[in-house]
Amino acid sequence: MTAENKFRVYHDLMREKVKHILLVSSPYDAWVMEEDCNLSERLANEYRGLNLSSPPRLTWISSPEEIPAALEQRPAEMVILMSGLAEPELVDLKQRIDAFVPDLPVVILTHREIENEQLKRKDLDHCFLWTGDAELLLAIVKLTEDKMNVAHDAMEAGIRSIILVEDSPSYISSFLPILYRALVQQAQAVIQEGLNQEHRLLVMRARPKILVAETYEEAMEYFRQYEQYVLGVISDVRYPRNGQVDPSAGVTLLSQIKKERKDIPLLLASSESVNKWFAEEIPCEFIDKNSPLLLAELHRFVSEHLGFGDFIFRNKDGMEIDRAHTMFQLKQKLNEVPDDVFLAHCLNNDFSRWFFARTETELACIMRPLTAEDFENSVDAMRAFVIEQIHNRLQQRQRGIVVSFKENDFDPQTDFLKIGEGSIGGKARSLAFMFRLIGQSNWLKEKYPHIDIVPPKVLSIATEGFDSFLRLNDLGYLADDDFEDAEVVEICLKAKLPDWLRHKLRIFLEKVHTPLAVRSSSLLEDAQYQAYAGLYSTVMLTNTHPDIEFRYRELATAVKKVYASTFFQSPKSFSRRVKLRTDEEKMGVIIQEVIGRRYDDYFYPAISGVAQSKNFYPFGRMKTDDGIASIAMGLGKTVMDGGQVFRFCPKCPHVQPQAANMQELLKNSQSTFYSLYMGDPVLAPKAKEQEGALVQRRIYNAEPDGPISYLASSYLPQEGIIRETASIPGSSKVLLFAQVVKHGLFPLPSLLNDILTMAEEAMGGPVELEFCVNMDMDGSNAEFALLQLRPMSSLSGLATVNITEQERAEAFCHSKHALGNSENQDIYDIIFIHPDDFDVAKTMEIKQEIMDSNRQMLQENRKYILIGPGRWGTSDRWLGVPVTWNEISSVSAIVETFTENLRVEPSQGSHFFHCITTLGINYVMVTNSSEEFIQWDWLASVPVHAKGQFITHVQFESPITVKVDGRTADCVLLKPSGSKPEQSNKSAT
Repeated sequence: MTAENKFRVYHDLMREKVKHILLVSSPYDAWVMEEDCNLSERLANEYRGLNLSSPPRLTWISSPEEIPAALEQRPAEMVILMSGLAEPELVDLKQRIDAFVPDLPVVILTHREIENEQLKRKDLDHCFLWTGDAELLLAIVKLTEDKMNVAHDAMEAGIRSIILVEDSPSYISSFLPILYRALVQQAQAVIQEGLNQEHRLLVMRARPKILVAETYEEAMEYFRQYEQYVLGVISDVRYPRNGQVDPSAGVTLLSQIKKERKDIPLLLASSESVNKWFAEEIPCEFIDKNSPLLLAELHRFVSEHLGFGDFIFRNKDGMEIDRAHTMFQLKQKLNEVPDDVFLAHCLNNDFSRWFFARTETELACIMRPLTAEDFENSVDAMRAFVIEQIHNRLQQRQRGIVVSFKENDFDPQTDFLKIGEGSIGGKARSLAFMFRLIGQSNWLKEKYPHIDIVPPKVLSIATEGFDSFLRLNDLGYLADDDFEDAEVVEICLKAKLPDWLRHKLRIFLEKVHTPLAVRSSSLLEDAQYQAYAGLYSTVMLTNTHPDIEFRYRELATAVKKVYASTFFQSPKSFSRRVKLRTDEEKMGVIIQEVIGRRYDDYFYPAISGVAQSKNFYPFGRMKTDDGIASIAMGLGKTVMDGGQVFRFCPKCPHVQPQAANMQELLKNSQSTFYSLYMGDPVLAPKAKEQEGALVQRRIYNAEPDGPISYLASSYLPQEGIIRETASIPGSSKVLLFAQVVKHGLFPLPSLLNDILTMAEEAMGGPVELEFCVNMDMDGSNAEFALLQLRPMSSLSGLATVNITEQERAEAFCHSKHALGNSENQDIYDIIFIHPDDFDVAKTMEIKQEIMDSNRQMLQENRKYILIGPGRWGTSDRWLGVPVTWNEISSVSAIVETFTENLRVEPSQGSHFFHCITTLGINYVMVTNSSEEFIQWDWLASVPVHAKGQFITHVQFESPITVKVDGRTADCVLLKPSGSKPEQSNKSAT
């Protein structure tokens, strides 16, 4: 049963609740309860203190004659009678209530012992001795609810029960509050350690129940009916049997139960110390009712013998040698305890009892029947099995759940941990939802049994950390003042993290030694319509230094850098574009396990990639809904920055982009990859592409026995051909991923198609996911990790845009590969790079000219169309102009044009592309197809408004019309009508 299914079962537990209690008492008793005992307030406080659901409402009436009218006015689930009446009158009253509302629980509160045996045993549900303790009323309510729900909850979820056999109202009234407080506090303290608040409250419903029997027959009836669910039995010695008080009824009862079930803990309670001898004969535990430590001894029995409290490892002499507070600690301790101690606990069902007390029913049922013979008398095999079962359950129960970080006891194998209060941010929300989606998708694991489909481990710092950081260091001014990015980083690095956050991060690092990615998770990041994707910082850490203080300083610096990026120019520009204030944004941080493997001194995954459920630029047999994937060897920065990658359609993996010739194919294949340097820092490679431990290397420098050995193909220059194997000596390696995409070494196309379909359905629209893959050379030990899931912007708006043949003929630009759905007539400016002015070696200089022009356009509040060759927004300056969003933040449409010396595909998976589509900016690709064109001659003939070395700016009196039909990806840019371009002799600066 998955954690999600288990909690769904918990929703159905304790369905019958006591919501309204009718209390019948004299005005004096009512006054004493309310004014002296403050009963309503104390009852409410008890519920709040134990994190129970809403307390029942109490209604007082002073006369039994008012009961019918009160019940008719408002039904009650229980009636409590204060015993000012004689016994015969109480019996008569109970009978009248039964006639009015059959089976309505009726209990009596008395100030003295009731001697009438018939009254105690038959006519009323139970009698209790009232001493003014609100805890007793709480216990009475829970006892009534337990009786209402025990049959259903035992059958549906295997909920355990404790049978208390006692006929004395005074002892029942003393025992019950202790038992219930122990049960509820147990659930509060240790059930489902580390889960979130919602699930902790649900698990409270799964606490063991208490059944009170006042006769031998009633006790045996409970035992027979719920035998497999009985957690323990506590029994008096003297009570009725066969209609008469039997001085040894309790001994007979416990002896019979011990004979049938040796593993059930038993407790004999008696005011006669001689009965201790009978307890030893049974054998069972014994407590003396006359002892001044009676209640403490009862609590000890519940804690130590019924599985509550810590699991205590004891040797054969009963001496404590170790203890475990949580399941995670138990798993760790099991590796250390001696064989004889482990075996004794296992054969005595101590493990299963402890798990039953924690509602771990499935795990307890696995442990309960174990014998040494099951493992051929091998204690090591038995121990390994128990540890494995606990490990699997720990993994299963927290899958898909955001777990609160507990500094004194956290499991580093937990999928998703949260530090602090407040929101976890957009990226973390998407990750948490993705974890839940994976946890619910057992069919994926069945379809791909040899692939471990996993999410990376995540620690999320909620927005409370960001708010505290700003308050502590008085940094609120950063939202308003206009600082350069480097200045913001410098200011934040000098600031201090809150003490509580520093403490928890250190504890986290004590148990976590894997490489880490410290990433942003702002409130608006990865939102559907205003996603701030890729605008904030990510810092990669090797996390390998032996000194934890060194590792903490690195982590703290990374967190501060992410906080600083909230106030960078790019997000501020984006906020202005979407009309949001910077101070409305809050930053969460996720510290994410880096998925990969170590190859010599470097760490990286075999494949990283981005997959989208919509393909904005399909070709051949592809359709828009078939999706698209972009993959690269190494860490995902190559893909997210718009570098050279390999693209394929998951539904049509054999339909691949056709290169005009071999040189073009080689030129556009992946040439560099990113990895983390894990070796000696003194020997670390020095390169301008390096960002800390993150290193960009050439493909030919990749480890020969690493992923390149099965991902690459071989180019044979003498023959001018490519062989789909990397094993040919002396050949050049070309990353075409043929063994994966074509030959099924790893079923990536099929798996991506299934996950995209599942995620799109779950998100209610188009999605984009980041992933990575690890495997051995033969495809074994395969691992598929989902790194991020976010919604994509819709392909089209609500309006229908129609483009006529006449408009196509009159357009100065026409494309059948356009993104968006709009008809704009508010653009008067075009900034373009003429092919004659373009030099791929000068893209950084071109970028500077565009930045200067964009700054001028922002000051004048004017939008413009940006036209030029190559891939816009790439981080690789040899593929196009490497602009970032804030450097073209006034743009309204972007046109990517074809040029012979620069043939690249649009970077659909990059952060830049995601921001463009989110803002509804039209992105147009003009290919070398005969149906598509841009009239460079017309643009060149237009009088110039401003001219730089590379860019030209033209401005018109009438608007340019931009029409994009989102249904067909058709686009036209129409010349301004009725006016001539404005003329100017300015230079672009």
